[in-house]
Amino acid sequence: MVQSTASYAGNSQDPAPLANRWLQIVVGVVCMVAAANIQYAWTLFVPEIQATHNWTRASIQTAFTIFVVVQTWLAPIEGYFIDKFGPRLIVAVGGFFTGLSWIVDSYATSLTVLYIGSALGGIGVGCVYATCVNSALKWFPDKRGLAVGLTAGGYGAGSAVTILPIANMIQSSGYQATFFWFGLIQGAIIIAAAFFLRAPRKGEVTGSTKVAQSRRDYTLAEAMQTPVFWLMFLMFICTVSGGLMAVAQLGVIAHDLGVKEYPINFMGITMAALPFALMLDRVMNGISRPLFGFISDHIGRESTMFIAFTLEGLGIILLGKLGHDPFWFLILSGLVFLAWGEVYSLFSATTGDTFGTKHVAKIYGVLYCAKGIAALLVPLSNLLMEATGTWNTVLYVCAAMDLTSAILAITVLKPMLKRHHARNEAEAAARASMATA
Repeated sequence: MVQSTASYAGNSQDPAPLANRWLQIVVGVVCMVAAANIQYAWTLFVPEIQATHNWTRASIQTAFTIFVVVQTWLAPIEGYFIDKFGPRLIVAVGGFFTGLSWIVDSYATSLTVLYIGSALGGIGVGCVYATCVNSALKWFPDKRGLAVGLTAGGYGAGSAVTILPIANMIQSSGYQATFFWFGLIQGAIIIAAAFFLRAPRKGEVTGSTKVAQSRRDYTLAEAMQTPVFWLMFLMFICTVSGGLMAVAQLGVIAHDLGVKEYPINFMGITMAALPFALMLDRVMNGISRPLFGFISDHIGRESTMFIAFTLEGLGIILLGKLGHDPFWFLILSGLVFLAWGEVYSLFSATTGDTFGTKHVAKIYGVLYCAKGIAALLVPLSNLLMEATGTWNTVLYVCAAMDLTSAILAITVLKPMLKRHHARNEAEAAARASMATA
């Protein structure tokens, strides 16, 4: 099917060398890597913040929730500005706020200031994430799952190379200095990389022949009137909740299970269970996005969702049963992240396939708000654990949500998308017939 090739506004005079679409992917990945620590290294700071200020876990984790809510719920607004001003300016603004976030956190002596820093981080990372994902969607309609997966993989695995340096600096210099210097460096990298971004012009890209894609570009209002949009919204909430809880709470879970400091020797590497798991999890999270995106380009988005969501659900169940063993804690947390990271490549790619790309920044921006709703469940996981006395209850609830979404992908989403594309084909045929009459 023919895929729309609409461009961002304000980029028609960009220099020709920037037209190489693989360069756009590389730059997008660099930006995502630099923004990743705001979310994925957060769990390293929580125990240190608590020990310094004696704030409760739930109050500290509220900062994480604020970050995710701001990052996701501002996505529709960011989508509007992406379409209006182009990727370069929005990513540069995102880099500024991303760096400022951790600098503010470094001076936070009250929860209010910590929350302000988290909100600034949500604005910054939201701008970077939304723009780079949309760039991949528009540059690679023929390899959309892979391209978005590579880009989102930069965000998922980006903190893998800095987990140990951050952990070491926290121990040697304190968490405040770590916040300050890493914030400064990460923001500067994003701003510098933003210069190389631009959107494709009409005719520079062609659509896919393997995955059904919309013949027309839906507006945000039109997309939100379709049942497939709201089904994806529900599935997004279900699948992102478990992984998001693990991102925020893995350090706490490891501490409560008694495996946090346990040394593990794996493939010749010896390291404490928690930092080892965090490093492995980031790698698995990064691999999953291009891997499952590539698979979805060949077997379809819905079938890939079923496989991945089922793996995540089963991994979470086993983590609850075997996580007290340090080795299994390492392996199963890696499996959970391998099967979780792909949500960000599969749902964004499906959005572009279903509704076209002219307004995809706004449409996926609203869909991405599902992550913000899921983030509201993170503090509740602490309360549920405290009420039941075990993390198993939390893990099993998350697993049930994943398995439900896996079933919906095959039994409801797949036939619904088939009808959606068939209706678009019929409407396109009717318009063509009227034009030639």
